[in-house]
Amino acid sequence: MDIKKFEKPEYFGNRELSWLKFNDRVLSEARDKSLPLFERLKFLSITASNLDEFFMVRVASLKDQVHAGYSKTDIAGLTAKEQLKEISFQTHELVHMQYTTLNRSLLPALAKSGMHLVVEHELLNKEQGEFVDRYFEDNVYPVLTPMAMDSSRPFPLIRNKTLNIGALISKKDKKKGKEQLEFATVQVPSVLPRVVQIPSAKKGDTTVILLEEIIERNIEKLFLSYNVVCAHPYRIMRNADLTIDEDEAEDLLVEIQKQLKKRQWGEVIRLEVQEKTDERLLKILKTEFEIKEDDIFEISGPLDLTMLMKVYGQEGFDQYRTPRYVPAPVPQFREEKDIFKVIREGDVFLHHPYMSFDPVVNFVRQAAKDPDVLAIKQTLYRVSGNSPIIAALAQAAENGKQVSVLVELKARFDEENNIVWAKKLEKAGCHVIYGLVGLKTHSKITLVVRREETGIRRYVHLATGNYNDSTAKLYTDCGIFTCDERFGEDATAVFNMLSGYSEPKKWNKLIVAPIWMKDRFLKLIEREAEHAKKGIPAYIVAKMNSLCDPAIMAALYYASSCGVQIHLLVRGICCLKVGIPGVSENIHVRSIVGDFLEHSRIFYFHNGGSEEIYMGSADWMPRNLDRRVEIVFPVEDESIKKELVHILTLEFKDNVKAHLLKSDGSYEKQDKRGKTLINSQMEFCREATERAQKKHTKKEKSRVFIPAEPAEDVEE
Repeated sequence: MDIKKFEKPEYFGNRELSWLKFNDRVLSEARDKSLPLFERLKFLSITASNLDEFFMVRVASLKDQVHAGYSKTDIAGLTAKEQLKEISFQTHELVHMQYTTLNRSLLPALAKSGMHLVVEHELLNKEQGEFVDRYFEDNVYPVLTPMAMDSSRPFPLIRNKTLNIGALISKKDKKKGKEQLEFATVQVPSVLPRVVQIPSAKKGDTTVILLEEIIERNIEKLFLSYNVVCAHPYRIMRNADLTIDEDEAEDLLVEIQKQLKKRQWGEVIRLEVQEKTDERLLKILKTEFEIKEDDIFEISGPLDLTMLMKVYGQEGFDQYRTPRYVPAPVPQFREEKDIFKVIREGDVFLHHPYMSFDPVVNFVRQAAKDPDVLAIKQTLYRVSGNSPIIAALAQAAENGKQVSVLVELKARFDEENNIVWAKKLEKAGCHVIYGLVGLKTHSKITLVVRREETGIRRYVHLATGNYNDSTAKLYTDCGIFTCDERFGEDATAVFNMLSGYSEPKKWNKLIVAPIWMKDRFLKLIEREAEHAKKGIPAYIVAKMNSLCDPAIMAALYYASSCGVQIHLLVRGICCLKVGIPGVSENIHVRSIVGDFLEHSRIFYFHNGGSEEIYMGSADWMPRNLDRRVEIVFPVEDESIKKELVHILTLEFKDNVKAHLLKSDGSYEKQDKRGKTLINSQMEFCREATERAQKKHTKKEKSRVFIPAEPAEDVEE
């Protein structure tokens, strides 16, 4: 398979700009007036949180490249400088759209619903003002630490992501007879609620005000011997990519590490201020933070919209929220409490959050208590704060079982959390492995070794998502339980590899990155291409979070040029371009942004009618295929295969939450006029609930994947 001619920069989109398009799609949910009002608030909050992480990691990484003099271009042919310039333009546009949505649409709609968000303290009535002033005296003032800057006191160290109020204060200089302006700042304390409920002007309504407005209203009380000339909130974002982004070249690491070691506090890469901030104050902030104009965001509203999640959580207003879905019980486990017995009867498929995550937790819990269980081995990447799985593993070790846990300490922004509970596991007697040098372990696998009458039997859980009982209610993921010995042998080999033994000469079933996976996917794509060249119907259907691996994309282009019909469901980053004549005319891409975060990875290859379906932890990204320990596994059970084909088919029929990628790189929702509305996530909720309520025999369906609509319809 010659894919070199398909590796041209003009065939690929830039990763960072593609991610911004994803955040645009999230923002479009906040702008969708058909959604319940408070759900729109939630999506607007998510766009803000997403953008924060994007700056702290991705923008930070690009700035590091510029500082290091790194001039190599990305797959789309852009240098770091060129990327930063375009990112600055697009993020300013995005922020503008965020606040337009808030000010013109959401705030007026909230007021109509009886929820009033006071964004300017000047708008308070007398009663509200008195309440706010008392609240300040009683609850806020004791916590505050105002800091001034003058010749004897340098500019204070401002923490990343904190909200602060900067002020210019003056004291009459009697000698010179004129006012001397000085800078002062106070951090809005994160230990206090950002959203404070206050009396409403109208009975039955709810009114809230932001903490920074309470402080700003009372700021003169912090500087009694001074006049407060002006006071404005500001917020900074620092480079938090202190572990060096894995997606960059190895030669870059050495260059950047020199700088990172010197940094106790990351470089300021973004400054947010409110519009109409006093120019004199803004000049001081610009100078002290050494920040360029392109990195300053002047905002028409409250800073840091993640606080909208607190408004979303206000009591009442249930009619303005989507009713919370309760995951349905898994039918196989409803009547049988012995998990191992159920798994012996056949492989069990789990589809979260539509199906409950409880069987996964109970799998570990039961293993911890079962006297016949000899060992439990598990990989952990991200877990919840009070994880029942961690508790079960600790109990298993205390019960004398061999417990091995691989803890990935490099899980971004979860590093501290992971260290804490890793130490707890060690204290309980677990053997804790801290990942492999130079590689993140992102695979999702649990192995339980049990002594039975017939000898030793291995039970395996494989999944696409983390062992996190909290996110399992919010992310769509798939998993299977099996006691197939071939999977059991491979699972043992995985843990031997992770603990420092060695990889096996061959794998029975599992496909493991970083050594074997990319080549395997390339061969599967090539096989479809060969079928197409022979005139045999050829399909590839793949669902993932991100697609940006150049070799995989080039192989897909090659397959498309051979006549393979390729349907991709990519939630986030997609650097592949559709509609290039002779290259990607047969490739169709969509992204679903809904109530749940699409997280499962499913890969379907038609294989001349002998279909092969895989699931796993890996996206088609360089980091997953080349620099992480990932597991992709084949689905062998015929009934589970049918279920997965059904899942893919339904998601490609979605015309409510799906956005279609166009040849110009933009995304748009389908024209729904005259069509039956299909929201795949809601359909899965309905199906799971119905299935749990009654054990019914499903009609046999063809397993052959048929695209949901003709190619020409997809492009429209």
